[in-house]
Amino acid sequence: MNTHSRSDSYAAAGVDITAGYRAVELMKKHIARTMIRGSADDIGGFGGLFPLDLSDCKNPVLVAGTDGVGTKLKLAFLMDKHDTVGIDCVAMCVNDIVCCGAKPLFFLDYIACGKNYPEKIAAIVGGVAEGCVQAGCELIGGETAEMPGFYPVDEYDLAGFSVGVVDRARVIDKTTMQAGDVMIALPSSGVHSNGFSLVRKVFDVEHRDLGAPVGELDGKSLGEVLLTPTKIYVKPVLALLEKVRVRGISHITGGGFYENMPRSIPEGLGVRIDKSAVRVLPIFDLIRRAGGIDERDMFNTFNMGVGMSVIVPREEADTALAVLRAAGEEAYLIGEIERAEEKIRLC
Repeated sequence: MNTHSRSDSYAAAGVDITAGYRAVELMKKHIARTMIRGSADDIGGFGGLFPLDLSDCKNPVLVAGTDGVGTKLKLAFLMDKHDTVGIDCVAMCVNDIVCCGAKPLFFLDYIACGKNYPEKIAAIVGGVAEGCVQAGCELIGGETAEMPGFYPVDEYDLAGFSVGVVDRARVIDKTTMQAGDVMIALPSSGVHSNGFSLVRKVFDVEHRDLGAPVGELDGKSLGEVLLTPTKIYVKPVLALLEKVRVRGISHITGGGFYENMPRSIPEGLGVRIDKSAVRVLPIFDLIRRAGGIDERDMFNTFNMGVGMSVIVPREEADTALAVLRAAGEEAYLIGEIERAEEKIRLC
């Protein structure tokens, strides 16, 4: 830890640079968990180093994704729980990347806060590291910015980005999709990291006991369920790509079914979703009732229990389901591709 750099004037303005050094020391043990390719382990330099092995990639294409956690962070502030939102941050990036068929390589985070509490920052980064472990990528660096007067002292924002790689010949090509292909659902772990502006309004979270058990949620508290981190689908999807012809993948984020599923479907085709097949999680029923939200808006805002959808040829559906289930995903069929002008129909 740097013991020579300090500034009384900067500290008087609200920025404690020594707290930053302490935070870096605390987070190093978390970062070390993600180092699987022999990257440089000197965290605190000016750039993150990553040795790139392309021996099994004839025509490599880099794929990058960036995102944040959004207003879900307000729940973390209210509950003073900061060790899971980092998983959300990683998930929102790597789940997008894998939709192209790419394997995430590394991740960097950015934390902006009103005051640098080293233990809190380390807890956040611990979650980021856990997300990287789940995604099989390395956390090679990041930035913590203390910004007094810009953020309240007990609040922060969290964002990040990831870079992956895929051989050009293996990039998911939705133009190969055909009528009769089937859509497979990969269950979500909950609300994930989308729609929280509406969730916060529906439940009036600032004036509610978030720790009280809720019967409709199997006795879990509302806060616990809402803070459940976004599921990371990288490893199951990469396993699937090795076994079947995947013709489209959608990460179901903000905008729900109606915004995200059409992104993986070419012109002239659409998907017919069997609404009765969708395994809607209890939290979404609770949101719908508490907010008086109609069904169309629910499916156009939330993942409704489907965190990712995958489209494969019908004749490979059984194999796809077996591969996904072997990888720990309780995957199931929810729809079929059809010739249509309308991209999505819920029937």
